[in-house]
Amino acid sequence: METIFAALAAQFPPLEAAREDGLLCFGGDLRPERLLAAYSRGIFPWYEAGQPILWWSPDPRCVLPLEGFRLPARSARALRQKPFELTLDAAFGRVIRACAQARTPHGGTWLTPAMIEAYDRLHAMGFAHSIEAWRDGELTGGLYGVGFGRVFFGESMFHVVSEASRAALAGLVGLLRLRGVTLLDCQQETPHIMKMGGVLLPREAFMQRLREALAPPADAEPGVGLPSTEHVICGDAIHKVTDEQVWQPWRERYDYSLSSGAWASRS
Repeated sequence: METIFAALAAQFPPLEAAREDGLLCFGGDLRPERLLAAYSRGIFPWYEAGQPILWWSPDPRCVLPLEGFRLPARSARALRQKPFELTLDAAFGRVIRACAQARTPHGGTWLTPAMIEAYDRLHAMGFAHSIEAWRDGELTGGLYGVGFGRVFFGESMFHVVSEASRAALAGLVGLLRLRGVTLLDCQQETPHIMKMGGVLLPREAFMQRLREALAPPADAEPGVGLPSTEHVICGDAIHKVTDEQVWQPWRERYDYSLSSGAWASRS
């Protein structure tokens, strides 16, 4: 039986049809199952208010290898001298709305109200997450993205205090290592990411890494991994009609220790 995800994914053109700038197609909607189907194909939405929904698949693709992550020496020194407190999913709504304040070259923002609402829904379902950087009880920076399988798709970050976004990114890398994530997608090249170890992958190499990150582990129970039968959105998770979960949301809780500079699973 064809899955909802397969049917939605099949509505996208082949990735090779993308323009040189990465634009693949436009239209559709931002319901959770379409977003997850798109991400599973290496496709993400990015558009401004007044435009239709634009879907992208850049070639090459910017990723941040977890084993290759490095902070610039000046940032590392600053964070050692005055670290930030980090949290996971403590203020997702505030983080994404702060990211929306960043302006595009045209004076608008790509995080439209519809986009914010869509990612708020994914967060409520356990598929979108934020890392917050705090100092003296004030939110000073953070980032958010989408995570399922063994991949995290970074979306946006912000800071109002110098080095806060780098602290959040360093915290994310540590958390993803702890969770066994194998792919951190940064979508497009930026000087900020490249200075910290970002690399560019040809689209096919990225898709191979993505397929591996979404494949069920060798010891997984049947039904865990990519959808293979009819699926529905049910409550706060995505289930088979037989109630076997796939793409389980990240519900685990973690605490960050300033003394050790590392995350620990909360019992």
